[in-house]
Amino acid sequence: MGVPGPAGGPDAGSEGRVAAGPGGEPRPAGAGSVAGAGAGPRPEGAGAGRAARRAVGVGMVGYAFMGAAHSQGWRTVGRVFELPVDARLTAVCGRDGAAVRAAADRLGWASAETDWRALVARDDIDLVDICTPGDSHAEIAVAALDAGKHVLCEKPLANTVAEAEAMAAAAARAAARGQVAMVGFNYRRVPALALARRMVAEGRIGTLRHVRLSYLQDWLVDPSFPLTWRLRKDRAGSGALGDLGAHIVDLAQFLTGEGIAGVSALTETFVRERPLLDAGAGAVSAAGGAGAGRVRAGTGQVTVDDAALFTARFPSGALATFEATRFAAGRKNALRVELNGSDGSLAFDLERLNELSFHDHTEPAVSSGFRRILVTEPGHPYLEAWWPPGHGLGYEHTFVHQARDLLHAVATGSTPEPSFADGLSVQRVLAAVEKSAAENAVYTPVETSAPASGDASAPTSVPAPGGPPTGASAVPSAGPSAGRPASTPAGPATGTPAHAAPDAGTTAV
Repeated sequence: MGVPGPAGGPDAGSEGRVAAGPGGEPRPAGAGSVAGAGAGPRPEGAGAGRAARRAVGVGMVGYAFMGAAHSQGWRTVGRVFELPVDARLTAVCGRDGAAVRAAADRLGWASAETDWRALVARDDIDLVDICTPGDSHAEIAVAALDAGKHVLCEKPLANTVAEAEAMAAAAARAAARGQVAMVGFNYRRVPALALARRMVAEGRIGTLRHVRLSYLQDWLVDPSFPLTWRLRKDRAGSGALGDLGAHIVDLAQFLTGEGIAGVSALTETFVRERPLLDAGAGAVSAAGGAGAGRVRAGTGQVTVDDAALFTARFPSGALATFEATRFAAGRKNALRVELNGSDGSLAFDLERLNELSFHDHTEPAVSSGFRRILVTEPGHPYLEAWWPPGHGLGYEHTFVHQARDLLHAVATGSTPEPSFADGLSVQRVLAAVEKSAAENAVYTPVETSAPASGDASAPTSVPAPGGPPTGASAVPSAGPSAGRPASTPAGPATGTPAHAAPDAGTTAV
């Protein structure tokens, strides 16, 4: 899906773990439904005052940080964009009946379930939105796809490459039946970053030389912050690498149009033990500190990275640096990107997300320099549907744009971006980073494979490191963005946004 033009706790319950039916078998459709859910506000997006359209029944698993953000997107999208189909907020799922009912009322869902299998089995659910910890992504996504549902899955796609491969294969099988599957790298859908991709594809910065990306947060600086699921490898897969690094890896491949060929990496865990979290503690604040009554006696081992730094090479010869940490004191959600090419540079700061900095190096030196582009014009990606020029958007709007693009893909049967194949590509980079870090930062090629059968969106093999011939395109045909028209980059998106700390016992992807 191209960038739109001017025309147009998770599961609730202990540690966010997803409940199974009795004995692990699926329940009949509607089993586990919570009576009384949906008494809250009428879900938006029903297209009030517009001609009736086919409605896509959405069922969401998980309802904490990411669940709330996704709900905002689903509620709002039909009120803002002209859509080929409507989104119906049909059901939300979590283990705790009272908590999920309250979430349904608060977030605008018509009903609630306490078993994700029951949600997947419902005939009125067409699309399953997965906002759970990474250890349940593969099971839910594959089951939903095999049951004939469309799927949106938060990032990173999975906890391991093997899981991501199984998910991409399930998506390829489902695509043959007309289903779509997308991974939620929402930062692609910041209008300024979508514009940056467009400018790179149009050759505005020439041949790409350097890419610099960093994603810095500070919610783990306090050593008394408790041991949540995000700090356990069996639940989260990795630490800052998967939580934040996945975002900037995806952005690097999206913005450049290339897949990363290889990496050299370092990771570190600064605080190796943390207080154990009381099972009945409730929400845990990202502000730091365990808080009275939130922890129990004893500590547990942190089994993920606190920070990851790595260099990378693109097939074209461009070089990249990445930094992801949750220990940058004073940095709350600092995502920064800079691309340098033979003819210019682009720079972006998420804390100024309505702006894109551009330097045109072909201009005379006496008058050249970085200039600010205020990305609020109707000709900018997604802005045709919002406010008059100069009126900025925020973080939550990326989820509205995500819903918009996915609903268009559902209506047309086109492959959404980022696809599960794109998510697999990111997962392979994360695996290479971990392998390199475990081997003293040795340069490690990123694993590649042939596209899954029937999955035209799967990335092709990444060429061996080394620059292309002089004058080679800065946007080669290989990589996750292959095959897009230069002026129509992939749909802007993505996972989870980076998060502040998760709510205990709920989804906080």
